[in-house]
Amino acid sequence: MEEPIISFDNVSKVYTLYKNDRDRMKALFVRPKTAKDHRALSKVSFKINRGESVGIIGDNGAGKSTLLKMITGVSFPTEGTVTVNGKVAALLELTAGFSLEMTGRENIYLKGYILGLKDDFIKTIEEDIVDFAQIGDYIDQPVRTYSSGMKMRLGFAINVNIDPDILVIDEALSVGDAKFKKKCKDKISSIIKEGKTVLYVSHSKESVKEMCPRSIYLKKGELIFDGPTVEALKVYTEQKK
Repeated sequence: MEEPIISFDNVSKVYTLYKNDRDRMKALFVRPKTAKDHRALSKVSFKINRGESVGIIGDNGAGKSTLLKMITGVSFPTEGTVTVNGKVAALLELTAGFSLEMTGRENIYLKGYILGLKDDFIKTIEEDIVDFAQIGDYIDQPVRTYSSGMKMRLGFAINVNIDPDILVIDEALSVGDAKFKKKCKDKISSIIKEGKTVLYVSHSKESVKEMCPRSIYLKKGELIFDGPTVEALKVYTEQKK
């Protein structure tokens, strides 16, 4: 039996909240009395197989972003084990990691290096990224001259063209105008058809149903339901009443 591409085994995440920066600094030596623990995830377990498209649903503060950060390696569990077997591209903070003084083209290579890609591979996808981003001659201008929309386009173009094993999407389809949004959605659909693993976070029920046969419903850091999307959305809706 094939090993799951993503596995969470009894995972919990606790953040320590501080009253101010002074208390945060003091915590390097001793825990301030005003510090409070916030449990973002509590004993969450699930497995995702290669090629699955899975929706992650729940209200704000449910633990969705914390879960995605663990999958992308930005955050680590306080308890339990997270296992990820593949290259991850994350449509979360699309412009994170850009150097403002470097050109768009140079940033393609920078982001590629951060993701562990080699020069030869980046060269093969460079023009695909440039064509997808549709920012014209600005690709050879410093990123500090870009509008926020242009930065988002470039970030999206890089992440969907690096041939990821796992694509993590958090409401990223709000990029650009209607025509570009459709282009983004079509690209994600083609990635799903190629058999890649997709994790999709959205507050749009119709969008989740369209893209994900299975969904995981989180509430206040706990996994409430894991199964068919239609049933997950039904449980989610009923618990909001």
